[in-house]
Amino acid sequence: MRSPLYRHADFRRLWAAQTISRFGSQVSQLALPLVAVLSLKSSAFRVSLLGAIEMLPVLLLALPAGAWVDRIARRPVLVVADVGRALTLGSLPVAAALAHVTYVQLCVVGFVTGVFTVFFDVAYQSYLPSLVERVDLVDANSKLEISSSAAQIAGPGIAGVLVGWITAPFAIAADAVSFAWSALFLARIRAHEVVDVPAERRSLVHEILEGLRYLVRDGRWRALATFVAVFNLGTGISGPVSLVYLVRRLGLSAGALGLVFMLGNVGWLLGALVARRTAATFRLGPTLFVTALVGGAPFFIVPLAPRSLAIPLAAAAGAISALAIVIFNVNGISLYQTHVPPRMLGRMNASRRWIVWGVIPLGNLLGGALAATIGLRATLFVGAAISTAAALFLLAKPILSLATVAGDARAPGNGGVAAPAE
Repeated sequence: MRSPLYRHADFRRLWAAQTISRFGSQVSQLALPLVAVLSLKSSAFRVSLLGAIEMLPVLLLALPAGAWVDRIARRPVLVVADVGRALTLGSLPVAAALAHVTYVQLCVVGFVTGVFTVFFDVAYQSYLPSLVERVDLVDANSKLEISSSAAQIAGPGIAGVLVGWITAPFAIAADAVSFAWSALFLARIRAHEVVDVPAERRSLVHEILEGLRYLVRDGRWRALATFVAVFNLGTGISGPVSLVYLVRRLGLSAGALGLVFMLGNVGWLLGALVARRTAATFRLGPTLFVTALVGGAPFFIVPLAPRSLAIPLAAAAGAISALAIVIFNVNGISLYQTHVPPRMLGRMNASRRWIVWGVIPLGNLLGGALAATIGLRATLFVGAAISTAAALFLLAKPILSLATVAGDARAPGNGGVAAPAE
C-alpha cells in the first residue's frame, strides 16, 4: 500500500531538506578530520581533540536547548541552525583560498557548527510529531533514514573524490551549500505548528531538571539512554583513532577511505528498509537488544584486518554495524516520539542527547590519550569492547517486555513520569 506521506507536501519538504543536508554532511564528516590528518599533519591526539571539540556543545548546551525549544515554534530554529552551519563551514574554503586553514580555525568551526547542530537536532526530533500523524511516525522515520542511508552510501565516495581533486578544505564548500538549500526547503513548510505553552512559566533550570527526572525515572528511557551512552563512549574512543589507523597503518588514501565508508554505509540503507518489519516480526524488546549487540561487535574487525584486506574488511565491519544501528534507531526513536508527551519531547530529546552524546567528547579525549600510551591498535580494541558490552544494559525487563512501538508502553498526557512496561 502506498504511504500517505508521499502526498504530504510539508513532510516532502522536510524530507528533501534532510536529504540534501545529509549528502553535504557526509563530505564534511570525512573532509574535516582529513584537513587535520593530511593538510595539517596533526597527531592522533590532536585529531581526537578536534572530534571532542565538535561534540563539546552537546555537554554545554543540550539541556538548556531542550527546555528552550519546548517553549517556542521549532521550524524557525531549524532554519536558523541550517543558515548558521552554512556560513560557518563556508569560512573554511574562503580561508583556504585567501591564505591557509589553521588548526585553531578548524576547532572553532567544529565548535560553532556543533552549537547549531545541537539546536537543530533537538528541535528536529521534537518537530516531526507535530508535522505527521503519530501512526505515521515509524514510516516517517524510516523514510528519513532511507535518505540518510542513501547519503551515507554515495556521500563518502563523493567526498573522497572531492578531497583528492580539490583538497579537503575546498570540499567542505559542498556541505555549506547543502545547508543553505536545506534552509530554503524548511522555510517553505506551511503547516501551522501548535506550541504547547504551560499556563505557568517556570525557570529554565526547573524545566531542565523536570526533563532529566522524566528520563531517569522511567525504566525504558533509562535503559535505552544508558546503552547508547556506553556504546557512544566506545565509538568516541575508537572513531577518530580508526581514521588515523586506516590512513597511517593500513595505508588508505582519501579515495580509498571514501570507498570504505560508501560500501560500509550500504548497511544504513538496508537497515532503514527492514527496520519496521524486523521489530514487528521479532517483537520490539528482543530486536533492540540483538541489534545493539550486533552494532558493536564488528568494531573488532578493523584492528584485526591485515593490510592486504583492509578495504573489504573495514567496509564489511561498517555495513554490519550500520545495519543493526539503523534498525535500533528507527524503532527506538519512534518509541520516544510515540509515548513521550508533546510538551516534554524537546526536553526529553535534549536530556537523552546530553547523556548519550555528551560522553563522545570524553571518549575522544580518552581515545587520544590511549593512542599515545598503548598505541592505535590496542585503543581500537578497547573501544570495540566497550561498545559491544553496552548491549547488556538492554537486558532490563522494561525493554525485553516491549512488543511493539505502539504497545506495551504508555505515558500520561500531562507530562508526568511514564509508567514502565510490566
